[in-house]
Amino acid sequence: MKNTRNTIAKAAIFELIKNSKVALSHAEIQELNQEACDRVTIYRILDRLTAEDVIHKIVTPSGTVKYAACHHADHEEQHHVHNHVHFNCEVCQLVTCLENVEPTFKLPANYKVNQVNFTVSGICPSCAL
Repeated sequence: MKNTRNTIAKAAIFELIKNSKVALSHAEIQELNQEACDRVTIYRILDRLTAEDVIHKIVTPSGTVKYAACHHADHEEQHHVHNHVHFNCEVCQLVTCLENVEPTFKLPANYKVNQVNFTVSGICPSCAL
Protein backbone atom coordinates (compact mmCIF):
# COMPACT_ATOMS: atom_id res chain seq x y z
CA MET A 1 0.00 0.00 0.00
CA LYS A 2 1.35 3.42 -0.97
CA ASN A 3 1.94 6.06 1.63
CA THR A 4 -0.87 8.56 0.91
CA ARG A 5 0.93 11.44 2.58
CA ASN A 6 4.04 10.75 0.50
CA THR A 7 1.93 10.60 -2.68
CA ILE A 8 0.33 13.95 -1.81
CA ALA A 9 3.76 15.44 -1.11
CA LYS A 10 5.10 14.05 -4.40
CA ALA A 11 2.21 15.61 -6.32
CA ALA A 12 2.68 18.95 -4.55
CA ILE A 13 6.43 19.03 -5.24
CA PHE A 14 5.94 18.07 -8.87
CA GLU A 15 3.33 20.83 -9.32
CA LEU A 16 5.70 23.33 -7.69
CA ILE A 17 8.50 22.41 -10.11
CA LYS A 18 6.19 22.18 -13.13
CA ASN A 19 4.71 25.64 -12.48
CA SER A 20 8.06 27.33 -11.85
CA LYS A 21 9.59 29.38 -14.65
CA VAL A 22 13.06 28.64 -13.24
CA ALA A 23 14.83 25.55 -11.96
CA LEU A 24 14.60 25.07 -8.19
CA SER A 25 17.12 23.73 -5.69
CA HIS A 26 16.21 21.38 -2.86
CA ALA A 27 16.41 24.31 -0.40
CA GLU A 28 14.12 26.45 -2.57
CA ILE A 29 11.63 23.59 -2.89
CA GLN A 30 11.70 23.04 0.88
CA GLU A 31 11.12 26.75 1.49
CA LEU A 32 8.28 27.01 -1.05
CA ASN A 33 6.65 23.74 0.01
CA GLN A 34 4.75 24.60 3.18
CA GLU A 35 3.54 21.01 3.54
CA ALA A 36 4.68 18.96 6.52
CA CYS A 37 7.39 17.26 4.46
CA ASP A 38 10.91 16.84 5.79
CA ARG A 39 14.08 17.40 3.75
CA VAL A 40 14.84 13.67 3.41
CA THR A 41 11.39 13.00 1.97
CA ILE A 42 11.91 15.85 -0.50
CA TYR A 43 15.22 14.27 -1.62
CA ARG A 44 13.48 10.91 -2.09
CA ILE A 45 10.65 12.51 -4.05
CA LEU A 46 13.12 14.40 -6.27
CA ASP A 47 15.02 11.17 -6.94
CA ARG A 48 11.77 9.38 -7.79
CA LEU A 49 10.55 12.18 -10.10
CA THR A 50 13.95 12.17 -11.83
CA ALA A 51 13.84 8.37 -12.24
CA GLU A 52 10.30 8.68 -13.65
CA ASP A 53 11.74 11.16 -16.18
CA VAL A 54 9.28 13.95 -15.40
CA ILE A 55 11.94 16.30 -14.00
CA HIS A 56 15.64 16.67 -14.72
CA LYS A 57 18.68 17.79 -12.75
CA ILE A 58 20.83 20.76 -13.61
CA VAL A 59 24.16 21.27 -11.89
CA THR A 60 25.09 24.95 -11.74
CA PRO A 61 28.70 26.13 -12.12
CA SER A 62 28.80 26.61 -8.32
CA GLY A 63 27.80 22.95 -7.81
CA THR A 64 24.20 23.53 -6.73
CA VAL A 65 21.76 20.93 -8.04
CA LYS A 66 18.52 22.38 -9.36
CA TYR A 67 15.44 20.65 -10.78
CA ALA A 68 13.19 21.57 -13.70
CA ALA A 69 10.18 19.92 -15.28
CA CYS A 70 10.68 17.98 -18.47
CA HIS A 71 8.83 19.24 -21.50
CA HIS A 72 8.32 16.20 -23.67
CA ALA A 73 8.11 17.05 -27.33
CA ASP A 74 6.34 13.75 -27.96
CA HIS A 75 4.19 12.53 -25.08
CA GLU A 76 4.27 9.01 -26.50
CA GLU A 77 8.06 8.90 -26.23
CA GLN A 78 9.19 6.52 -23.47
CA HIS A 79 12.57 8.13 -22.80
CA HIS A 80 13.87 11.48 -23.91
CA VAL A 81 17.09 13.40 -23.65
CA HIS A 82 17.47 16.83 -22.15
CA ASN A 83 19.06 18.22 -25.26
CA HIS A 84 18.74 21.89 -24.43
CA VAL A 85 20.81 24.60 -22.81
CA HIS A 86 20.42 25.71 -19.21
CA PHE A 87 21.20 29.37 -18.51
CA ASN A 88 22.62 30.33 -15.10
CA CYS A 89 22.40 34.05 -14.32
CA GLU A 90 25.49 35.23 -12.43
CA VAL A 91 23.54 38.11 -10.86
CA CYS A 92 20.21 36.67 -9.66
CA GLN A 93 21.42 33.02 -9.64
CA LEU A 94 18.25 31.84 -11.42
CA VAL A 95 18.58 28.89 -13.79
CA THR A 96 16.28 28.62 -16.78
CA CYS A 97 15.86 25.98 -19.48
CA LEU A 98 16.30 27.37 -22.98
CA GLU A 99 14.21 24.76 -24.77
CA ASN A 100 14.76 26.08 -28.30
CA VAL A 101 18.56 26.20 -28.06
CA GLU A 102 20.12 22.87 -28.97
CA PRO A 103 23.80 22.43 -28.16
CA THR A 104 26.12 20.71 -30.59
CA PHE A 105 29.33 18.85 -29.91
CA LYS A 106 31.55 16.18 -31.45
CA LEU A 107 33.12 13.32 -29.59
CA PRO A 108 35.59 10.72 -30.83
CA ALA A 109 33.94 7.68 -32.42
CA ASN A 110 34.65 5.37 -29.43
CA TYR A 111 32.52 7.44 -27.02
CA LYS A 112 28.85 6.76 -26.30
CA VAL A 113 26.76 9.61 -24.83
CA ASN A 114 24.23 8.70 -22.14
CA GLN A 115 23.43 12.14 -20.83
CA VAL A 116 24.09 15.74 -21.84
CA ASN A 117 24.00 18.74 -19.49
CA PHE A 118 24.87 22.14 -20.93
CA THR A 119 24.90 25.10 -18.57
CA VAL A 120 25.78 28.53 -19.88
CA SER A 121 26.58 31.32 -17.41
CA GLY A 122 26.05 35.01 -17.95
CA ILE A 123 23.51 37.72 -17.24
CA CYS A 124 19.80 37.14 -17.89
CA PRO A 125 17.62 39.76 -19.65
CA SER A 126 16.03 40.87 -16.34
CA CYS A 127 19.40 41.59 -14.72
CA ALA A 128 20.90 43.18 -17.84
CA LEU A 129 18.48 46.12 -17.58
